[in-house]
Amino acid sequence: MASIFTKIVNGDLPCHKVAENDTFLAFLDITPLREGHVLVIPKLEIDYIFDMEDDLLSEMMVFAKSVAVKLKAAIPCNRIGVSVIGLEVPHAHIHLVPMDTLNDMNFAKQKASFTNEELAATATKIRLV
Repeated sequence: MASIFTKIVNGDLPCHKVAENDTFLAFLDITPLREGHVLVIPKLEIDYIFDMEDDLLSEMMVFAKSVAVKLKAAIPCNRIGVSVIGLEVPHAHIHLVPMDTLNDMNFAKQKASFTNEELAATATKIRLV
C-alpha cells in the first residue's frame, strides 16, 4: 500500500508545496512544530532513509539544504533544525524546522495549528524567496 507521502507525490492528496524537482518534494507539515516546518521526501517510496543509495541520499541532503536556505530567509529564526525520525510515516523524510531554541525541535510538545489559508500563505512566502 502506498504511503501517505506517495499519495501526495502522485497528486492523490493535497499538500502545500515549497519546492520540487524530478526526484524530491518539499512541503509543509500539516502538524508542524512551528510555522514553516517542512518535510523533504524522495519521490521514490523508500521506507528508511538509510536504505537509500548513497548518491540519492547525498542528493536529498543537497536538495534539503536549498530548501533550508529559502526557509530561513522566509521565516525569521536563528537556525533551521534538521531531524530524521522516520517512525511516523514509512517513507524516508527529513524535517526542516525553523528554530530559536532547542524546544522548537521537541516532537513531544503540542503541535502548532494553522488554517489551510495560513499554510498556503507560508508556502508561498517560502517559494518566493
